[in-house]
Amino acid sequence: MQITLAQLNYHIGNFEGNLAQMKTAIEKAKADGSDLICFSELSTCGYPPRDFLEFRDFIHQSMAVITELCSLSYDLAIVVGAPSVNPEVEGKDLYNSAFFLFDGKVQYIANKALLPNYDIFDEYRYFEPNKDFTIVEYKGKKIAITICEDIWNLGNENPMYKIVPMDEMMRYNPDFILNLSASPFSYDHANERNEVIRANVLKYKIPMFYVNSFGSQTDIIFDGGSVVMSPDGLAFDEMPFFESCQRNYDLEEVIRGGINKEQEKQKIPLIHSALVLGIKDYFAKLNLKSAILGLSGGIDSALTCVLAVKALGKDNITALLMPSQYSSEGSVVDAKALAINLGIKYEIIAIESVYKSYADILQPYFAGLAPNVTEENIQARIRGMLLMAFSNKFGSILLNTTNKSEMAVGYGTMYGDLCGGLAVLADVYKTQVYELAHYVNRNEMIIPQNSITKPPSAELRPGQKDSDSLPDYSILDPILYQYIEQRKGPNEIIEQGHDPAIVLRSCRMVNRAEFKRYQSPPVLRISSKSFGLGRRLPIEGKYLD
Repeated sequence: MQITLAQLNYHIGNFEGNLAQMKTAIEKAKADGSDLICFSELSTCGYPPRDFLEFRDFIHQSMAVITELCSLSYDLAIVVGAPSVNPEVEGKDLYNSAFFLFDGKVQYIANKALLPNYDIFDEYRYFEPNKDFTIVEYKGKKIAITICEDIWNLGNENPMYKIVPMDEMMRYNPDFILNLSASPFSYDHANERNEVIRANVLKYKIPMFYVNSFGSQTDIIFDGGSVVMSPDGLAFDEMPFFESCQRNYDLEEVIRGGINKEQEKQKIPLIHSALVLGIKDYFAKLNLKSAILGLSGGIDSALTCVLAVKALGKDNITALLMPSQYSSEGSVVDAKALAINLGIKYEIIAIESVYKSYADILQPYFAGLAPNVTEENIQARIRGMLLMAFSNKFGSILLNTTNKSEMAVGYGTMYGDLCGGLAVLADVYKTQVYELAHYVNRNEMIIPQNSITKPPSAELRPGQKDSDSLPDYSILDPILYQYIEQRKGPNEIIEQGHDPAIVLRSCRMVNRAEFKRYQSPPVLRISSKSFGLGRRLPIEGKYLD
């Protein structure tokens, strides 16, 4: 049997576009002599559709795609993910399903049993879990069809679930496993995913064909990396990351195994590619073209600009350099050098006169009061106002350049440097920003060296440095990682050897900054716990205060 996996970039609710991609893939599969083509989870409508699933018309249009695909299924079988209506009176209205199409009709529907309801996932809100396990027979082969999470409870060790879907289906002696996934990217997830697939094939002694989607849906990025794994636990093939791919496999060759094409997965190159894809798809899927950002001469804005140029092209990026009376000459020089290196358009707008106008207006009200963060925030908001003016006038989306360390502890100004349409680096710790900058410069000097080596500073008062307000990032970031990603409490973090006073202060800053994050742009997710739907904390909580 010849089996084709199609790793495609779907668009939520773009039924016509998703169908067009699948038609092209089907034509190629037929030309290659394939017997079966498999698409990924909820590929008719895109993943995650969220509350669109509550619209009857949305489900109707998804089913119209299934009907159209049925008409193409006379020469080969088509396995495609889509929501299906639960025919029972009890339970949720929908299943998360895989449709098996052949000979012009729906031959079989496999429903997802394990519905994740953690981090960014909220499937139990919409879907009924499957409780009836069977397999489908096709051309003399028995196929166990699973959907994403269904393979992740291998030993029934997950307290969320009570069943192991493949244990149930093994009663029918399947010849291989198909898994339709929409598995989001995080920089350590690809290796974990392959280990889960390997554990399945070694336990059940049959191969698995695992097809993942790729592309970005606002904050969530899908990396692809679809895998075909033989019963010997070797990756017969692994598709590329962050790109469309379609490949055809001979089932008997896969069963024989002995071939290992598993790719090396280096964290920083993967993060770089994910961020570029995240920017690119955010603009493409919203029918946007151009971006604007502020260039300060620092490393965060420099890296954001490099990624934006990579994603959108240099002709679609404009940078504003907005020096204040506190900006060093070197910062302007570094920002200009980066813009020239990248070949982007840039404008220099000094903000000192604007700031003085604000100061003059406010002077009668602030008389006798010492300068404080108020004056610093005014400068940040002037810059935000100028950037948004350019955004409105020229139709360019403002890219936010705040990193995760700053976003975590609230080191940013609301309606100033925290404004924007997309937060590119807000899931990237400052120490990772440096790693990414070195990766960008691996072959040539794109980001000026001074932007990387100089002490980070907001330059909102004379001689200001980040270290005046924050612990050194080499100390802060490991604490933030333990608190945010690992959900460790202060005492547990202190037990790891971190300074107690710094730990308590850092964790309290994270909690107190929650109100800022509620009003910040969507964050491109590259870690296992980003700021967004996957991390839901109350603004007014008293924990640690």
